[in-house]
Amino acid sequence: MSVEPWTSPQDQAAAEHARSKNSPPAQDQEQPDKLCLESFWSEVETIRQGCGEADLDSTRRDSRQSEEGEQEEQWLADAGLSTLISEDSEDVDKAVLLSTLTRTQAEAVQRRLDSYTLSRRKKNKPPPRDVRDIFSSPIAQALLPESQNSKDLPQNSMASVAKMPFSAVTPEHQRAAPKEEFLITDIAYCEQAVIFIKQAKFPLNNIPHRKEDGTLPRVICPKCRLGVTRIQDLSHADMKKVRQLALIDMTALCDLLELEVKRHKTGKRKIAESTLFGVPLATLLETDQKMRPNTSIPLFLQTLLSFLEKKGVDSEGILRVPGSQSRIKLLQQNLEANFYSGHFSWDEVSPNDAAALLKKFIRELPDPLLTAEYLNTFSAVRDITELRQKLHMLNLLVLLLPEPNRSTLKALLEFLSKVVNREKKNRMNLWAVATIMAPNLFLHKAVPSRLTDGAEKGQAEKAADVMRLLIRYQDLLWTVPNFLMSQVRRLNENSNRRYQFYDRRIKNLLRKIQPDSREKPEKNTEPRRTIKIQVGDLVNSTMEFQLNINSRTSDLLAQFYRQFLRSPENGKGKMRRNGSVGYPDCALYEVGGNIGEHCLDTETHLLDLYNSNPGGEWVIKTKPNGGRGP
Repeated sequence: MSVEPWTSPQDQAAAEHARSKNSPPAQDQEQPDKLCLESFWSEVETIRQGCGEADLDSTRRDSRQSEEGEQEEQWLADAGLSTLISEDSEDVDKAVLLSTLTRTQAEAVQRRLDSYTLSRRKKNKPPPRDVRDIFSSPIAQALLPESQNSKDLPQNSMASVAKMPFSAVTPEHQRAAPKEEFLITDIAYCEQAVIFIKQAKFPLNNIPHRKEDGTLPRVICPKCRLGVTRIQDLSHADMKKVRQLALIDMTALCDLLELEVKRHKTGKRKIAESTLFGVPLATLLETDQKMRPNTSIPLFLQTLLSFLEKKGVDSEGILRVPGSQSRIKLLQQNLEANFYSGHFSWDEVSPNDAAALLKKFIRELPDPLLTAEYLNTFSAVRDITELRQKLHMLNLLVLLLPEPNRSTLKALLEFLSKVVNREKKNRMNLWAVATIMAPNLFLHKAVPSRLTDGAEKGQAEKAADVMRLLIRYQDLLWTVPNFLMSQVRRLNENSNRRYQFYDRRIKNLLRKIQPDSREKPEKNTEPRRTIKIQVGDLVNSTMEFQLNINSRTSDLLAQFYRQFLRSPENGKGKMRRNGSVGYPDCALYEVGGNIGEHCLDTETHLLDLYNSNPGGEWVIKTKPNGGRGP
């Protein structure tokens, strides 16, 4: 089985050494030291002083929990299920929305509908239809797969999970600290939680409890034959469906883990009259995209991170050593006035002052980078004991973030990972970076937080633990789980099924009038696919490709480069200044059928893809912002 290790480059390079030595990497310090904890609370105090206690109280009063019933109504809308409480929509529309859900996901929807119904009764308004009525309708039964109608879903899931190593399904507190963890993404995360909860009720040979430590294992994700799907690989329409399904699965997981998470709404607040600090991400990007249309991260943040990567990652105590408050204030004023005009010079800026500006920029966003809706859910991850379930929850939460927040968070985490990788020079290990940055992400003046409640040491460690998971496993967290991809495909198929009955009657009538003269492929023959090529102004053509059981995306692209870009007759490369030839960086896209548009992983097995989506077209296109050598 092919596997994907989700570790930092430093971890991958040291993986074999770590196994032979049977010792964790240097950055996997078991617990934060005294200096880390002192830095954490120093950062908390800086945040409190920066916003002022009076301002903190007033802005938190503007943030409120939704009224009874309002929260469920908003949840149904965000999950794409608002038609369940609408009297105008047709049963078929409701059935299509519910047809892809697993049993546990459907139960989570039912609980929200029950809560909404109860609140409407209190207000003397007619309740919505029961979701069970919709599931029992003939249309819904026709659309629901057999596995989801069956009461044996958890047992079927158990059979799939049983293929994992024993350590992967043993409760974490009952086994020794693992060097590796297996993360299965083919089964809905909430269904996996059902399995783990059932197994946790049965003692396994009275294995002694291990001492809890803070070491992080190497996480291995078995690869699906359809390859890995990263967030940026999907179209906006498909990502919208991913977010809706992710919200349902996350809610079901919270219910199972008994995490009570209240979503907050922030009231309208006066936005600071500035150009950089205290400006909403969407506003910054709207301004920046006028100058650089495809940018997804604020230009100021890009420039600041680039400066810190060049001048700051090797600086001892970077992020922890505070800059000069007077200089930081002057720098902020200078940046506000001169950044966009290009008259600001970074030559005299110290790395510590720049790091202080980075933290200030993050915490002064009008809304939290992790959003007001999900900030407390991110914080609640610290109360989950199982590492896999922590990663499940964080993966779903990352998918739920708006695109500007998600892209900005990824840029920040990539920088923090680079800081950790230079630990030998800057003396900042993973715990140190996590404890410094956690308050800046998890404390925000607009949302009440329990981060600083209770015992100081325990709260600091838990908050920093979530932060270091985000840093360490960011590549894994920015992927779309296989089960969500399958649900999106089924959702697209079921959405089109209502029209297929009429199409089938028309096709059958046409066949009677004029028999189909196309030659049918013989059985057991390997299919050929016609690939569309749309590579800018260079190539606009088609290409034939023979599929076999071992054909992968990389093989198809290699044939394309040989046949169209690098051949003596059709050479399309561009000469560089150094004399080498550069070729466009191309990718294979799956378009149509049961998906909108999907950029394929180079390891995707194409025959499996063909069987999964026979109605889709394959198109070779240039990747956004790409270019590579020969």
